[in-house]
Amino acid sequence: MPLNLNLGVVPVRPLEFISIPEELDGHAGHNRADATRLQINARNDADAIRSFLQEYSESPGTLRIYQRECERLLLWALIECGKPLSSLNRQDFEGYLNFLADPQPAKLWCGARAERSSPHWRPFVGSLSENAVMTAIAAVNSLMTYLVDCGYLSGNPLGLMRQRRRKLQATDPKAEKANKITEEAGKVERFLDEEMWDAFMRAIEALPQETDEEKDEYERARFLAALLYMLAPRAGELEAHRMNSFREERGRWWWHVIGKGGKKAKVPVPDDMMLALTRYRKHLGLSAVPSKRDTTPLLVGLRERKAITARRLNQILKKLFASAADLLPDTAEHKREKLRSASAHWGRHTAITAKVDSGMSQRYVQKDARHNDPRTTQRYIHEEEERWHDEAQKQRMRWSAR
Repeated sequence: MPLNLNLGVVPVRPLEFISIPEELDGHAGHNRADATRLQINARNDADAIRSFLQEYSESPGTLRIYQRECERLLLWALIECGKPLSSLNRQDFEGYLNFLADPQPAKLWCGARAERSSPHWRPFVGSLSENAVMTAIAAVNSLMTYLVDCGYLSGNPLGLMRQRRRKLQATDPKAEKANKITEEAGKVERFLDEEMWDAFMRAIEALPQETDEEKDEYERARFLAALLYMLAPRAGELEAHRMNSFREERGRWWWHVIGKGGKKAKVPVPDDMMLALTRYRKHLGLSAVPSKRDTTPLLVGLRERKAITARRLNQILKKLFASAADLLPDTAEHKREKLRSASAHWGRHTAITAKVDSGMSQRYVQKDARHNDPRTTQRYIHEEEERWHDEAQKQRMRWSAR
């Protein structure tokens, strides 16, 4: 049941579990634009936020971040300011920046991660780093800009915070694309080399298979490894897509994917990937290949055939990476450390690097990776540096005999 908010005593709960009183819902916010300009169906702030989030329904990773930051801002406006989001001004947002860096009182705002339905749920785990604060504000800036553009708000108070503008632009998703090549000019190092990937595969093969649930986990892990290594997906893409994203065209199989920014693409499916797909589908009791109507998630939960979230996917991989680290020899302690710090996105980097190392044409690696700029793909090419390093080994340290 929704909780009724009372001024002065407002519970910190997810938005779907609260009902906002009319005096705080934003239908008459001080920053509301002329109603004749309104381009969306939104009577109040909650409706406007839902409209904004709907724009990212096909990008689950971005949606998750934007939902979190919109929810934090709205709860803060209601609880700390006692005003609607659509009444916040420039000074309020300065206060919000300070709040993000140190959410107080911590007992009210912070807590261990919990399900949204849990009474222990909190919007923060703890204080945010400066980079995390700027990321949060960039997400909020996207919201406010959207609300101005669609005629819901008359102005964006964040636009007045000129001292923050450079940092906002550095973390704004729209600016990220333009700055990416410059900011990340170095070679990609967050990938698993051959020895580390072999340890990862051995960790999967070492999973127990005594019970039905253990067999389910093992088969899912095998299929996950194939997806990561052969298709170079992002974690959010694995959550969002279904089996019918694999499609046959003129006797060849392709993976049709909607990536960052809603960009559509297709990636060729190698034979080894098709073998892995067929094996996993048969384990699930499905036909060997999917039909156009097959909406089974790519990766399913062990108890219910619901799509596992990108967050759950990362947890699964973290556990496997840790097991893989334990399989490496003592002489590879630096690789153990890398594996223990690896995340789901390392799988994408590993796949792209492996494609380059296999001798694939850079042109096709770029298409597989869905890079708009070839310079991004070049960051995965280490061949020249490896030759350079090998040449450096010709210089030796000569110690004179005693």
